Amino acid sequence: MYEMLMAMNITDDEKYTAYRAAMTPVLHAHGGSFGYDFKVSEVLISETPEPVNRVFTIRFPDTAAKDAFFSNADYLQIKAEYFNVSVSAVTMIADYQK
Repeated sequence: MYEMLMAMNITDDEKYTAYRAAMTPVLHAHGGSFGYDFKVSEVLISETPEPVNRVFTIRFPDTAAKDAFFSNADYLQIKAEYFNVSVSAVTMIADYQK
């Protein structure tokens, strides 16, 4: 299993929630899922200057499934409609094989 630990700054929680609802079926169709998901109220140490208010893991069976998901036309349309207007910063903290 391939997993990514992500940090983001959500600027519009309502639109980001709509993004998650719309993209989850596409994620599942590629064998993906979320592991952990946290809303963060205080960041004590960060290696990036961008603010962080959400931390989560997203996982796939392998990197090919991850690549297929992130290049999927339906996903890209959902991302353009909801994600791009609701997230101001994205940081990949780590990625790894489990």
